Amino acid sequence: MFDALSERLESAWKKLRGQDKISEANIQDALKEVRRALLEADVNLQVVKEFIAEVGEKAQGEGVLSGVKPGQQFVKIVHDELVEVMGESHVPLAVAETTPTIILMAGLQGTGKTTASAKLALHLRKENRDALLVATDIYRPAAIDQLKTLGKQIQVPVFDLGTDANPVEIARQGIEHARAAGINTVIIDTAGRLQIDQEMMAELAQIKKTVKPHETLLVVDAMTGQEAATLTRTFNDEIGITGAILTKMDGDSRGGAALSIRRISGAPIKFVGVGEKVEALQPFYPDRMASRILGMGDVLTLVEKAQEEFDLADAEQMQQKIMEAKFDFTDFLKQTRLMKNMGSLGGLMKLIPGMGKISQEQIEQGETQLKRCEAMINSMTMEERKNPDLLASSRSAPSRRKRIAKGSGFGDKDVMKLVSDFQKMRKMMQQMGQGGFPGMGGMPGMGGMPGMEGMGNPPAGWRGYPGGAQGKKKKKPAKKKKGFGQL
Repeated sequence: MFDALSERLESAWKKLRGQDKISEANIQDALKEVRRALLEADVNLQVVKEFIAEVGEKAQGEGVLSGVKPGQQFVKIVHDELVEVMGESHVPLAVAETTPTIILMAGLQGTGKTTASAKLALHLRKENRDALLVATDIYRPAAIDQLKTLGKQIQVPVFDLGTDANPVEIARQGIEHARAAGINTVIIDTAGRLQIDQEMMAELAQIKKTVKPHETLLVVDAMTGQEAATLTRTFNDEIGITGAILTKMDGDSRGGAALSIRRISGAPIKFVGVGEKVEALQPFYPDRMASRILGMGDVLTLVEKAQEEFDLADAEQMQQKIMEAKFDFTDFLKQTRLMKNMGSLGGLMKLIPGMGKISQEQIEQGETQLKRCEAMINSMTMEERKNPDLLASSRSAPSRRKRIAKGSGFGDKDVMKLVSDFQKMRKMMQQMGQGGFPGMGGMPGMGGMPGMEGMGNPPAGWRGYPGGAQGKKKKKPAKKKKGFGQL
């Protein structure tokens, strides 16, 4: 998502290197790159024209602030304009004064509307709001069964009257059922069509008139590019919508839909689907998305993901184990599995500032290495997992490693490397937890963690790092460790 756009925009910043200020003369090449980047990302042409005009106007004559380069100022201008185009702030779901809150889901067939309904129900559950899914799609084969299966998976009830009932009546009775059961939110999954037609619009309009929803959300496939904005405007003109859910943002999407919908249709994007799993729905924050597009990461979303998966008491216990160098293979396995629950390794890396440059090949290598580590750890006894020293320095270490290698399908050297990397990582984590920073010899970036070899280095110029500006001039003392205050 947005990878190609990010690379293109970076070339725009390069046009301003060496300049003392942003002027009408030197801004043109940069603006051409931005225009080309947006068009290639399938952003609506009208939006591109307005975007370039507004960025150019804001950037004209901008002097360079002390310590800030022209390229950096231009990035800030583009960032702010991206946020404005996408809606400036997150628009939360409505909450009715009198329950239940009614959410009507609309969209074409194949956009992932039924799955998005279930994802939204799960999201509401995380916010301590109970939900009822109502199945009114009586036309698509197995649509009701699909919603029931998803509802069972996320433990959310599904109301239906079969395929012979009228969709309007199903929606009406579903709301009455929710009201009687004290359920505070109703999500109505409606039928889609392969294309917009009057019959579909008439049925949607009738359901909306009958149930009077507090939210009418259009589910849009991000893969449709700038057509997504046109589709949103059409639905808004025909039935009136309060927002959109953009699905399949994790696929081969160039991002044009996210940058076009709000400006063209006037409807805010409220959520984005970022994977096939039912947990893969995120609230849409324009400022966070702008940061991702510009390769700045998204720390807030990363923290929110972590908060969902990590227990505070467990985190405190883990911190204590790290400080005392008691972090073991069982802990490592638990942390990697929690990380998997947060999403793909590639998706998480792109939320971390500075990690956007990691290639797909490196990500795939990292995922493969983590699987190798997991296989070897699974071949260990519980005693070996809890006491890694048994595999490093005990008399029985060679025979133990040989057994693990045979059980996991890898070689003795692979097990030795895992144990060695783990011991180094444990020592490094302990020193970092105590306020020091160990030497990075042989373990640049994340490469010192088992399974994460080659996953990036510290930035050039980092003191003491070979290849950095300071690293070329000075040699670090062999034994002395530096604290953060000396870096």
